Amino acid sequence: MRRFLRDNGMSIAFLGLFLAAVIGQAIAGHADFNHTAQGHGDPTISLGRYVLSSDFGSAVMENWQSEYLQFTLFILLTVWLLQRGSPESKELDKVGLESDEQQKVGPHAQQNSPLWAKLSGIRRTLYENSLVLVMSTFWLGTWLAQSLTGVAEYNADQLDHQEDPLSWSQYITSAHFWENTLQNWQSEFLAVGSMAILAVYLRQRGSPESKPVGAPHGATGVEG
Repeated sequence: MRRFLRDNGMSIAFLGLFLAAVIGQAIAGHADFNHTAQGHGDPTISLGRYVLSSDFGSAVMENWQSEYLQFTLFILLTVWLLQRGSPESKELDKVGLESDEQQKVGPHAQQNSPLWAKLSGIRRTLYENSLVLVMSTFWLGTWLAQSLTGVAEYNADQLDHQEDPLSWSQYITSAHFWENTLQNWQSEFLAVGSMAILAVYLRQRGSPESKPVGAPHGATGVEG
């Protein structure tokens, strides 16, 4: 058990933090929802019902989809784009998809390489791009979920104010949907861009997200 916890400490820690944050969000959101309901003279709801509501679902999905978009774009753009001096960038002579020898696929695969890395054709192509395929699927799925929960929440508010509800297609072209979407996207893009630039000049000893403390500012990727 101790070895399992050591070998999987990062995923276990982040899973724990995620669950704690989601539970905290549900409790705080439930209290805020009922406070607003009381202010409008509407009935309050239980925590269980709130967690299954479009109000909670929309808030969660808005954040999930922006996170998965961030990683999808980061995975794709870092294939071709470089940032001199940043550990978030590949080394300057490795731009692009790289050779089969560099990627250790096909005849260059090692004995302990994954099976699909040793093959050719569609299976290897899928495996070569499996990370971005899965991440983009998560992003599209959570973005769709955001739009479905969002239109339900928006229409409930519309009916509350005796205004006409919107169809799903009308909602995803509305200013309300895109304001909620873009406010999450811009923060993710700012965070990634800041990390790429700041890591050129700043260090965190022992972190794989940082170059070695004594590495020169110009050292790119794992050159340090």
